[in-house]
Amino acid sequence: MTVHAFVDESRRNDTYLLAVAVIQPQDLTRLRKHLRGLLLPGQRELRFHKEKPARRRLLLASVVKFDFRVDVYRSGCRSSEEAARQKCLARATGDLLDLRMGRLVLDSRSGRDRIDQLTIQRVLADRPRRDEVAYEHWDSTSEPLLWTADLAAWCFGAGGDWARRAAPVLGAVIDVK
Repeated sequence: MTVHAFVDESRRNDTYLLAVAVIQPQDLTRLRKHLRGLLLPGQRELRFHKEKPARRRLLLASVVKFDFRVDVYRSGCRSSEEAARQKCLARATGDLLDLRMGRLVLDSRSGRDRIDQLTIQRVLADRPRRDEVAYEHWDSTSEPLLWTADLAAWCFGAGGDWARRAAPVLGAVIDVK
C-alpha cells in the first residue's frame, strides 16, 4: 500500500526543519474531516505559531490520537535557507520512495515551488517507481493534512514540553548535512 506525505517547514534560528507527515490512505478522509472541525469561526487554516498556548495544547491533544507520524529533517541554514530546504527535501523524497509513497503534497511557497519541483524530479530520475509518484504544491488553506506537519514542526522546534506533547506523532529526526 502506498503512503501519502504532507510537507511543511519551520525555522529556529540557524536550523531549518522540514516536517513530513506520513499518512496511510485509509486515514486521509477521517483525519482531514477532524482537522477541519477544529477551525474556529472565520478561520481558514491552522497555523500553530499563530495559536495561543491553551489552544495549542487543545489542538495537539486532539490530533496526536490519530495514527500518523511526522519525520523531521534538520539542517543548518545560516548561509542559505533555500539550500537547506532542498537538501532536506531531496533526502525526504528518497526516504519516502522507500516507503512506497504515492503522493507528496508540499505547502506552497508561491514563486519558489519550481525549485522544489526540480529537486523532486532530480531524485525521481534515478528511481524505477518515478512514474507512480504524484507530487504537488497546495495552499495550506486547501489541504488540512498540511497542518499536521506544521504543528509537529512547531512543537519539535519549540522543544521541551511541546516536543513531549507531540511525541506520539513525532517519528525520526534526520540530520541532513
